[in-house]
Amino acid sequence: MSGEKIQKVLARSGIGSRREMERWIEAGRITVNGQVASLGDRVAESDQVTVDGKPAKLIFASESPRRVLIYNKPLDEVCTRHDPEGRPTVFDRLPPLKEGRWIVIGRLDINTTGLLIFTTDGELANRLMHPSAQIDREYAVRVLGEVTDDMLERLQQGVLLDDGMARFTDVRFFNGEGANKWYHCVLMEGRNREVRRLWESQGVQVNRLKRVRFGPVFLPSDVKVGTWRELGRKECNILAAEVDLPADTVAVNKTPAQLEVEERRFRRQKVRQHATDGKTEGKNAKKPRGRSVGKRHIR
Repeated sequence: MSGEKIQKVLARSGIGSRREMERWIEAGRITVNGQVASLGDRVAESDQVTVDGKPAKLIFASESPRRVLIYNKPLDEVCTRHDPEGRPTVFDRLPPLKEGRWIVIGRLDINTTGLLIFTTDGELANRLMHPSAQIDREYAVRVLGEVTDDMLERLQQGVLLDDGMARFTDVRFFNGEGANKWYHCVLMEGRNREVRRLWESQGVQVNRLKRVRFGPVFLPSDVKVGTWRELGRKECNILAAEVDLPADTVAVNKTPAQLEVEERRFRRQKVRQHATDGKTEGKNAKKPRGRSVGKRHIR
């Protein structure tokens, strides 16, 4: 069959997330060539699509390069596009898009800092967030209280939480002396406050939490707290390969002036918090694996 699934095209076009678009289709809010759309319908560039009766400007894969950026989330920002309480959101300082919209891959709660990934590719976002992808997430966590070897063993064997069994696939001491110590731990899923709840089940308190890796993507040292950096095509393709998506071959035609504006926007970002929590630099740092993403990319 020709064309792309309508929910994928709508998500790429920045109208909403893929799951949101599926709900809108089921609610009858989307039409194709005057007919109410159904899940699985395919659309081509010649089709006329409306959303709530208004024509939708669609972006197809053949004309839209995949874009991905990494962001170092500060404390007190929420992972929502519009917050009813007026709190700052993770979208507030991202670079503007002429078409489409940034989609956040996974969320962090308001008190958790560190790596967030954004993309314009709804299919990439959907696959990376789906539980079947088994994407591991690594966190630096500072805990208050005595941590024993038995605790670490239980955390890796599995603990029964309110919403079912949970465990770290890896947890290791990182550094620290006295009552507060840093550990690095790895999860294969992202349930609500799961890292905190696992540690608290052992009678210790989490007082700092920072995500430092998502799959092959590491949080690099040049992306300071509250700033972002866009990945290059090679890095984007490494990430896409993790979830069996083809490499992006759409040409990115940017003038020297446009590249200069983007570089200037990157350099002018202001660091909004100084992070000393769970740094991975230094002699004790873990070395990234071969297929890692995150080094500064000069275009």
